[in-house]
Amino acid sequence: MKRWLTAIGLIAMTGTGGAMEADIQEWATDNGARVLFVERHELPIVDLRVAFDAGSARDAGTPGLARMVSNLLLEGTTERDAGEIARSFERHGARVSSGSSRDVAEVSLRSLSDPARLDPAISSLAEVLQGASFPADALERVRQQMLLGLQQAQSSPSDLAERAFTRGIYGDHPYASPPAGTLESVQGLSREAVMAFHAAHYTAANAVISIVGDLDRAAAEQMANALAGALPAGESLEPLPEVELPQTPQIVRIPFEAGQTHVVVGQPAVRRGDEAYYPLYLGNHILGGGGLTSILAERMREERGLSYSSSSRVTTGARRGRFQMATQVRNDALGEALEVLRGSLQELRDDGPSAERLDGSKRNITGSFPLQLDSNQDLLGYVSSIGFHDLPHDYLQRFVDRVETLDAGDVQSALQTHIHPDRLVTVLVGPADVINAVE
Repeated sequence: MKRWLTAIGLIAMTGTGGAMEADIQEWATDNGARVLFVERHELPIVDLRVAFDAGSARDAGTPGLARMVSNLLLEGTTERDAGEIARSFERHGARVSSGSSRDVAEVSLRSLSDPARLDPAISSLAEVLQGASFPADALERVRQQMLLGLQQAQSSPSDLAERAFTRGIYGDHPYASPPAGTLESVQGLSREAVMAFHAAHYTAANAVISIVGDLDRAAAEQMANALAGALPAGESLEPLPEVELPQTPQIVRIPFEAGQTHVVVGQPAVRRGDEAYYPLYLGNHILGGGGLTSILAERMREERGLSYSSSSRVTTGARRGRFQMATQVRNDALGEALEVLRGSLQELRDDGPSAERLDGSKRNITGSFPLQLDSNQDLLGYVSSIGFHDLPHDYLQRFVDRVETLDAGDVQSALQTHIHPDRLVTVLVGPADVINAVE
């Protein structure tokens, strides 16, 4: 969930060659915040992000708490209300946002690099980090917004499937906590709980500051010190527990009257930084992540006409991410669709990819990857992830090189090691008589 407070949209398109070879400088502030910096002068823009280990995995039995804190972060300080905060960025042409996911909560800023504009924006952001006050009236307003979103999600089969799939693959792990919370948990969130979560998690020891843009090392250090200095030193959090794989296959059936059934099939995958991610990523691209040229799209849409949209994906996190296949099919075609999904995965796992599919997917991945680094903001996302997940600084260069060196045996081995057809979680959201008739 993102909340944009202000201002002037600045589009920073830059050459991708330099991004692939980004020179990431790293240091730590006096109070323990990690800082990563990439100097780029193509455009007079600075993008920065402060990432905290404060996502929903830290909700500690109160789903939605991390999201509530993130949503309220820019709603008021001891000195300014939300409107004054917004105007303090707007008058200098800066744009600020806050957001959170399962692993991370983050605050991002984009500004022109002119010190007359950048310095006041940094001061305003430091004030927010230091003095967020979580006003009671803002909390109630945000609570109602979150409750409305949850109510709407109850009538969305894709949202129902996502929640059930997450619970199915993660069980009682903190990753199973829904980032948006539940109707009951959000209704019960108190200002005291919000403030306690903020005090424990939004600290320098728990922060990674990433900066990309038109300034030198000295200016970046000054900026990082101003932001880190606004945070209490704090202490690093205990690592999240490991994710255990399901031991048996599961089918979760959620009755929902509709003309189609939503299907999600998968299991936990690998964590960020695991070497197996590269062959799994390539294998997933071949299976269902490569758009209309992937196996699932061809078999489900082109050959059999079962579904307009079928795909797969592999994601990672501080702990195991997920592998999942997803589709929406006509109710009368559900059984056949499940056979195609499961059979396609089994076949790729047993036989490995053909030379043609392997080469085509490698070209597609390596050719498109630089386009994901077109702007400072795109690069900032990768730099922040490198810092948060403690990845090597040459991750961007290694990604393309690593994919290019993979062969069919690497993909097959990774699938056989990390994806287990006999442990898949299957979620079906559709009419009761339809979803109860398949196994």
